[in-house]
Amino acid sequence: MKFKIYLPFLLALLSTLSFSQEIPEQKVDELVQNTLKTFNVPGIAVGIIHDGKVVLAKGYGVSDINTGEKVNADTNFGIASNSKAFTTTALTMLVDDKKINWDDKVKKYIPEFKMYNDYVTEEFTIRDLVTHRSGLGLGAGDLMVWPDGHDFTPDDIIKNIHHLQPVSDFRTKYDYDNLLYIIAGVVIERVSGKSWVDFIQDEFLTPLQMNRSASSWNSLKDKSNAVAPHVPIDGKLKVIDRYTNHIFDAAAGIYSSVNDLSHWVQFQLDEGKYKGLQLVSETQMKELKKPQTLMPFSTRPPYNSLFRAYGLGFQLQDVNGKLEVSHTGGLEGIVTQIVMIPQENLGIIVLTNQQQGAAFMAISNTIKDHYLGLPEKDWVKEYDELISKRGEEADKITEEVWKTVNSNPKSMIQEKDLIGTYRDNWFGKITISKEQGKLRFTSKRSSQLVGEMFYYKDKTYAVKWDNAYLHADAFVFVQMENEKITGLKMEAISPLTDFSYDFQDLDFVKISN
Repeated sequence: MKFKIYLPFLLALLSTLSFSQEIPEQKVDELVQNTLKTFNVPGIAVGIIHDGKVVLAKGYGVSDINTGEKVNADTNFGIASNSKAFTTTALTMLVDDKKINWDDKVKKYIPEFKMYNDYVTEEFTIRDLVTHRSGLGLGAGDLMVWPDGHDFTPDDIIKNIHHLQPVSDFRTKYDYDNLLYIIAGVVIERVSGKSWVDFIQDEFLTPLQMNRSASSWNSLKDKSNAVAPHVPIDGKLKVIDRYTNHIFDAAAGIYSSVNDLSHWVQFQLDEGKYKGLQLVSETQMKELKKPQTLMPFSTRPPYNSLFRAYGLGFQLQDVNGKLEVSHTGGLEGIVTQIVMIPQENLGIIVLTNQQQGAAFMAISNTIKDHYLGLPEKDWVKEYDELISKRGEEADKITEEVWKTVNSNPKSMIQEKDLIGTYRDNWFGKITISKEQGKLRFTSKRSSQLVGEMFYYKDKTYAVKWDNAYLHADAFVFVQMENEKITGLKMEAISPLTDFSYDFQDLDFVKISN
């Protein structure tokens, strides 16, 4: 009789518990091998953390196609924007220590901070620095940090950011940015008295026993087991120069491995605790994962999401009724992803050394589906078809542009009038010159933005950068007044150009012939 009374209660209790079987290692092996081949990725590392244990930490493929060195669980990758959560978690430490509050005004710590108008300048908070709701457009000002080879400093960013103009009202719209995270790093430095690099090392990497990791490439002591960045150029993979400029550290600087990142993920899943030591208060860890800025989302199966938002250094959404906390990261030739589902006590880490984000998405989604008990889906095939379609559409656009250029259209612009020096308020000077019979575009402060200019049509030129791996050729629109050239504006040619090439934010004024 007692059994009959308690049976429904027991069944209800058991139904609330997670009994997800671990994903078989062989299944992950087959998935990753298929991903490597399909997306032409040299090397991948995968980590799975579930119920407090590292279920898998493994490397696949090679770290460098030139050396053939194998990827393993200790191989370091640049985790890029997955570094942003380290910056926001560092801020939680300062909140715990009562040195700052999330809603303190930025000017309290950086008096010289200035945005595009006085109201925004005075009201801008530390929370605003890290939630992508400034009113600035996607990647605004990123040409001060991207690509590598520039001479901008954090002080330049603080000085120049007020020249960037908004595309939406303050705190009304999500537009991802990097520059404000760099400024958040400056807040950490001024409040703590330590460099951002040292703060992250002392407060996270050391206590979390992330012994092979570093808060920047330049501070990585042992560089012998680090992946090389790879990009496809004319259909063939090539190793490119690594991004090494320290300016990007607070937004994208950390190097780490799946073994070390498993400690970070467990620390996040355990709400600030690591091996019994509470490094950050549970209250502040929960604050990181509260929605701050709404993001566009899809209600499509299999996840049937009802919301998507940015928290403090993390993207948040519901997947099949459970909260997902995640972020991605991309450097030239290296892209990564970290996914956590706290209700499943699950963490997934995927690190790759080729800039094809479809690879990590296919892997993380497949693993996630297993633990959520969803039907199997061929994510590799789906993403392959998606990027193939997008690639074909982009290729059609760029091919038409260069087809027009190659038809040698008659220019309506006198080249002698175009030659000269131009200046943008935040990016600085560029020159257009004639060298060996060719028009050349040369940035004074960003050494990789150098290339040949070709007449396209009307008052428009196309610039092809000398470094093909940038994948960022651009239109140059000649501005005229009273038949005189007064300036230049720019825009990426391909819709697949990385958003950090924010040519559209430039407004060059001609200052000399």
